[in-house]
Amino acid sequence: MRRLLVDERVSSYELEQVMRILSGVQSSGYLHLGNYFGAIRQFVEMQEEGEGYYFIANLHSLTTVSDPVKLREYTLDAALTYLAFGLDPARSVLFRQSDVAEHSELYWVLGSVVPMSHLERAHSFKDKLAKGMRPDLGLFTYPVLMAADILLYSPDVVPTGKDQKQHVEFTRDWAIKFNQTFVPGYDPSDPNGERNARPGLFKIPEPRITEATAVVPGVDGQKMSKSYKNTIDLFAPDKQVKKAIMGIKTDSTPVEAPKPTLDSPLYALLQVLASPTDFQEISASYQRGGEGYGVYKLKLLELFHATFDPARQRRKELENDPAHVEQVLKDGAERARAVAKKKMNEVKAAVGLL
Repeated sequence: MRRLLVDERVSSYELEQVMRILSGVQSSGYLHLGNYFGAIRQFVEMQEEGEGYYFIANLHSLTTVSDPVKLREYTLDAALTYLAFGLDPARSVLFRQSDVAEHSELYWVLGSVVPMSHLERAHSFKDKLAKGMRPDLGLFTYPVLMAADILLYSPDVVPTGKDQKQHVEFTRDWAIKFNQTFVPGYDPSDPNGERNARPGLFKIPEPRITEATAVVPGVDGQKMSKSYKNTIDLFAPDKQVKKAIMGIKTDSTPVEAPKPTLDSPLYALLQVLASPTDFQEISASYQRGGEGYGVYKLKLLELFHATFDPARQRRKELENDPAHVEQVLKDGAERARAVAKKKMNEVKAAVGLL
């Protein structure tokens, strides 16, 4: 009888009338420009489009952070950052990943259908190994936990960075495979049951990537990343921000000569922070020559403060009310858990655990 109910169910996401958005940011260090332009800005803007579920990925952080004090600190930093930039707990669900046990539970069940060959060709895994990170199981199976994070909430879209696009593609593949395995009559050519009204247990999500800022360069020219220690942190003290910006890697082009724009992290960061009109002027000056790199670094510093000082002030206010921040996370976890538990019970029934 239970199997019959699972087969004939109407999945919860079929009844949703509002677009659901799901994404997260890893708490493995202080959040930086790349996190803002690649993710957080989108989250805040997308509050106008639908119902957002945004989590602090502290379980993922265990692959790189082994200091419990630091992990708690980075997790709080992420919460403060979300709120300082305008994420509204009344409209969006903000929570810690570890507060919803179903993330870990689905990670294991979903892993039962994940081909090892997929994990072996994950770009992120190979890149991190090349950078000297530990080849632990957590790092290897990172995409499986990410897929569980997504599929628990049946989102319509997943705003993410360009470097995570492959992980969302894996999520789509594994969701279809799971549906084929455990949902009789599931048609992979109609993955969300739009034509035959026969959806699978997992909804197939769509990634959303803002191409213009999909990859923000770090001060050394590589992708800006906490793992690479090449960041400009959003809420660092003024002196630290200035030191990071003035230390951006440049070449030895003379002051009077045109500056190369290709593979220039300084030029790319100016493009990210400046308005289109301002950047036209900056770009023309950059390519005309006559100014040293120090001038452009000071311009970038000015743009940084113009862009982020309001949020930096708001964060100071939030830091003075830690009880409020903690309550936001607890309330968010309760709301997230209600959705995740319902989905996990459907999964358990489908695979035979209930």
